[in-house]
Amino acid sequence: MTDTDSAGGAASDASFDPIAFLETAVQHPSHEDVGPMREFLCETLEARGLEPRVDDAGNVLASRGLPASDAETHVVLNTHIDTVSPHVPYERDDGCGDAADAVDSDSGVIRGRGSCDAKGPLAALLSAFFAVEPTDSRVTLAITPDEEVLSTGAYALVEGDDSPTRDADAVIVGEPTDLDVCTAAKGRFQGMIHLSGANAHAAEPETGTNAVAALESALKAVRTFGERADTPPTHPQLGAATLTPTVVEGGEATNQVPADCALTVDRRSVPPETADEFHEALTAHLRAALPEDVGLEFRFTDRPTPFLEAWDTDPDAAVAQTLATASGGEIRPFTAATEASYFAADSPTVVFGPGVLADDEGAVAHAPREYVRVDAVREAARALEATLTKLVG
Repeated sequence: MTDTDSAGGAASDASFDPIAFLETAVQHPSHEDVGPMREFLCETLEARGLEPRVDDAGNVLASRGLPASDAETHVVLNTHIDTVSPHVPYERDDGCGDAADAVDSDSGVIRGRGSCDAKGPLAALLSAFFAVEPTDSRVTLAITPDEEVLSTGAYALVEGDDSPTRDADAVIVGEPTDLDVCTAAKGRFQGMIHLSGANAHAAEPETGTNAVAALESALKAVRTFGERADTPPTHPQLGAATLTPTVVEGGEATNQVPADCALTVDRRSVPPETADEFHEALTAHLRAALPEDVGLEFRFTDRPTPFLEAWDTDPDAAVAQTLATASGGEIRPFTAATEASYFAADSPTVVFGPGVLADDEGAVAHAPREYVRVDAVREAARALEATLTKLVG
């Protein structure tokens, strides 16, 4: 994929208002079709002298500064434009009744689906992207369309022959972090443990092999998976990995020994565990715990893209320290899975943005009460601009 570049000064536009952009963006439903939101994003870039490109996976790409091959430093800004269902209408709450004051006010909140996850972070990233003037460096904006489901856009970004993220010196992923800089996150794997036995009449259970009864041993193995001798050490930022049973299916008739049973498990991994390593270790642990006459197969849930694996970046990395200094936030782990997982394998990667996943009243992101504070969006934009100015001039 080839970005369409623009001269460094062409995109700089002091008139860009991240709040005005966000208010319009939140009014574009993007839970079923990101097309209108993507068109609005492209129009915003074009209005400031850039020629964005939409690749075959639906990613929006634009760059400023030198070509990647000539740039001394290359920073990638990433977030996503899709949201979860259902759409929640936009509202502006400024805590005052004067609409004229509301336009200029930095107080209050913007409500609606995507306000914090992740159109608020997108507004802040855009503000910094337009404001920075790369000299001997490069800044790339890479906005993905499918983060909430399968991450097909992000996977295409990292797998492409001319991936814009592979040669990056830093990647900043926009998500609601309350202006903290997140340098690690757990991964998430999902799979199904299939147990197989042999049907028999329930009046003579000894003549069959009860797959549901074998679930007792399987559940014990799940509980003790983190106690085995080769368990990876606790991660300094993320703590211990977890393995949670979530769904059970089994049996066909109330008077029959069941020959099949399936248990779905949710794994929240920590570095350095990979999907393949987890699969091998769990299969071996289960096999050792189950009766010999019970068949076993563990399969990951089918998906066209890799699971979002655990990742971490050195908290002392330049991008982390620079952004934390600019924002005044803490350096900490992120509590949800993100597409940063794909980028961190090649480049120092951090997650940052305005908004919170939850507050004292409960869930914010993915919830009907989703909101972002106006002053937080502006502060995120300021911190990102200061960070980019230091990293790429």
